[in-house]
Amino acid sequence: MPDLVDLRSDTVTQPTADMRRSMAAAVVGDDDYGEDPTVRALEEAFAARLGKPAALFVPSGVMANQIAVRVLATAGTAVVAGRRQHLVSYEYGAAARNAGVQFLAVDDEDGMLEPDDVRNGREAAAYHQPAVSLVCLENTHMAASGAVWSMERLRAVAAAAGDAPIHLDGARLFNAEAATGVGAAAWAAPATTVMCCLSKGLCAPVGSLLAGPEDVITGGRLERKRLGGGMRQAGVLAAPGLLALESMIERLPEDHARAALLAEVVAQRWPDCGLDPAAVRTNIVCFTHAAPEKLLDHLHAEGVLAGTIGPQTVRLVTHRDVDDAGLDRARTALAGAPD
Repeated sequence: MPDLVDLRSDTVTQPTADMRRSMAAAVVGDDDYGEDPTVRALEEAFAARLGKPAALFVPSGVMANQIAVRVLATAGTAVVAGRRQHLVSYEYGAAARNAGVQFLAVDDEDGMLEPDDVRNGREAAAYHQPAVSLVCLENTHMAASGAVWSMERLRAVAAAAGDAPIHLDGARLFNAEAATGVGAAAWAAPATTVMCCLSKGLCAPVGSLLAGPEDVITGGRLERKRLGGGMRQAGVLAAPGLLALESMIERLPEDHARAALLAEVVAQRWPDCGLDPAAVRTNIVCFTHAAPEKLLDHLHAEGVLAGTIGPQTVRLVTHRDVDDAGLDRARTALAGAPD
């Protein structure tokens, strides 16, 4: 059988040949001393792209999220976030352990928060409930099939947050840019800090970035060190990240188009799976299935890998390493899948 079509995640993407060459040629220094010129170039390029004063290169998106919470939130307070956000559901309770906060998890079925939920959370402090010190958002929203926020809702939530800072988990923010034509800086503008991953659809082998005000990023460097994320000659990792920002964003619509075709097959095969194909605007398809392990076994036998993100919830993710032939194989396997 040819190589498997891997739809488990866009984190499985392989670095391009140019990225591999850039790693070998990277000019490096000790980043823990702030002396790696390639890391500095990546941080500056990302900050400029997001319209923020400064940025910090870190090993992973989870670390970037955790740094933001540690710097922006206060121990013993509440963080308002959607109940299905990555920061809430897919980081093993890290924020409670690392920052001493608790989540006020609100409904985010469509991938967005309601302004009233944010406002009510802040007002609850007058009734012996934890004060809200941070609001967290996710765009695109992974568990909602890569849903993109509306700018109107984003601004309304920012207004409801009042003087509480906002952290935007933009692991796939450039997918939102590609899907809407709205630049990443516009999506980032209402947020104090913004995280983006380079190692998902942008194909870099490792790394994420956190952007924000100078003082916040300075504090973030200290928290990165405390979390064990201080790196040395990290330019070999930053070099492919620069290429990711320069050359990989414009191709993301290809992934979106392929995900839309997968969504059509899924909705036809399982009309009651809770998936609206019209809502799939980026590269993720999530749907319910009564026997996901049985489905995954079937797909594997047909040369397709898929994954789950919760009980009876299947996820398919398109990316650069899934071409049209792989897409056709996946669609055929889904169409012929058992109940």
